[in-house]
Amino acid sequence: MSNRLGVDLGGTKIEVAVLDPDNHIRWREREPTPKGDYAGTVETMAALIERAERECGRADGIGVGTPGTISPRTGLIKNANSVVLNDRPLKADLEARLGREVLMANDANCLALSESADDGAAAGADSVFGVILGTGVGGGLVVDGRVLVGRNAIAGEWGHNPLPWAETGESPGPACWCGLKGCIEQWLSGPAFERDHAERTGESLGGETIVARALAGDDAANASLARYEMRLARALAHVINLFDPDVIVLGGGMSNVERLYQKVPRQWDEFVFSDPITTRLVAPRFGDSSGVRGAAFLGKHCPVR
Repeated sequence: MSNRLGVDLGGTKIEVAVLDPDNHIRWREREPTPKGDYAGTVETMAALIERAERECGRADGIGVGTPGTISPRTGLIKNANSVVLNDRPLKADLEARLGREVLMANDANCLALSESADDGAAAGADSVFGVILGTGVGGGLVVDGRVLVGRNAIAGEWGHNPLPWAETGESPGPACWCGLKGCIEQWLSGPAFERDHAERTGESLGGETIVARALAGDDAANASLARYEMRLARALAHVINLFDPDVIVLGGGMSNVERLYQKVPRQWDEFVFSDPITTRLVAPRFGDSSGVRGAAFLGKHCPVR
């Protein structure tokens, strides 16, 4: 039986999964990402891959979803919010450690690829925009079932555009690790949501706690979630104006907030340059394992440029 193996390299966890020929997960395991430790990150990925193959046999191919992307010019990682990866030859180092080839793509591309498959939340859609709302914010594009990478390998990289239609107090916006101010990532990542609530209320709470309080009727928490929803609506309106996808699928920790799927589409109409919008906003059918599934698909779906 042939297997495909995927790796999802996140800011807080590294997940490895093995898929059978029917795309069912046969084996899956996670380890914390060694924070700020590049060599430890490579070793953790390699050790998980080796463990998976001991359990399931040698995989036909290995795909890795990573923050940022590989620079076509240098072969090094660029644009990763996990900044320890930037300017590092991650693909080459992992291949050297394993003694074999790996395929690598942006984590949001992997999410979009997974959910655009026949069994995904965006099945049947011609065009899909995948959104990561986690430790960072990213985006990926799939057209006709294939990842769109772009000439500079940054197609879909919406997280480092400015938050559009800034409201009072939103400009110039928080400083971003990329060197600019007001990037979407600094408004819509999980840590940004928590920071915004703390700045307004003086309470330092985790995102899940803020959401739970909002749903329980806490006014301050509800206001924080409402600000987040409006910012997400404005940011996604930009995507619709530029790309006009059939489906937008969310991933990352904030994708678990069910209220987003009702509230946000009701608010983006005001900002989209069209009559009523039929683009669908959907939750990932495969939850926070959608990225690792998409990574395992990389060998089957070669990116296009």
